[in-house]
Amino acid sequence: MRPLCLLFFSAAAAFSQPFSYGVKGGMPMTDFVDAVGAQNINASTTTNRYIVGVTGEARLPFGLGVEMDILYRHFSYSSSSGVSNLTSNLENMDTTAGSWEFPILAKYRFKGKIVHPFVDAGVAWDKLSGLTQTVTSVVNSITKTSSTSSPAELANSTTRGFVLGGGVDVKALVIHITPEVRFTRWGAKQFIDPTGMFNSKQSQAEFLVGFTF
Repeated sequence: MRPLCLLFFSAAAAFSQPFSYGVKGGMPMTDFVDAVGAQNINASTTTNRYIVGVTGEARLPFGLGVEMDILYRHFSYSSSSGVSNLTSNLENMDTTAGSWEFPILAKYRFKGKIVHPFVDAGVAWDKLSGLTQTVTSVVNSITKTSSTSSPAELANSTTRGFVLGGGVDVKALVIHITPEVRFTRWGAKQFIDPTGMFNSKQSQAEFLVGFTF
């Protein structure tokens, strides 16, 4: 990633073009993890419907630009299983984590007076953070709790993918408002459950809105 970051800032200096910066937020249009239940097992997943972060862009000649974002989202998944008869054998599992996304995109703006449609494409890196899995089991009325940051279904804590997007750039006084839809195809799954209950999605869609100066 370091060479691409250097290229990003070098381009801004070389062309002496305006550099805009600001905040970006939005919501995932797809879940981060899929959950599939089984006999005597209930599984669920939650993708929090927010994405927050910061953005910066070097505006180059001929409608071109280079954008780099830092985006964060949060998700969780859980399962419960067990059989109760003369003895109890129950287990609850709760997993929470954050995901940091680092897209670097080439952008092209079409001509317009106030509204400029644009398309962008590039690469992105994703890094999990704060991953915690807590397992609570009850066997013969004895409760045991354990936690780990490396659950069995964790396959990759980082992954890289390709990004395509499009939207409009609306200039309101000194602020640029940029609603956009992005699609990302990750090169590898971050979660692959041996039991088949939890698997992360390689295809991701998100709606984002940037506010830059």
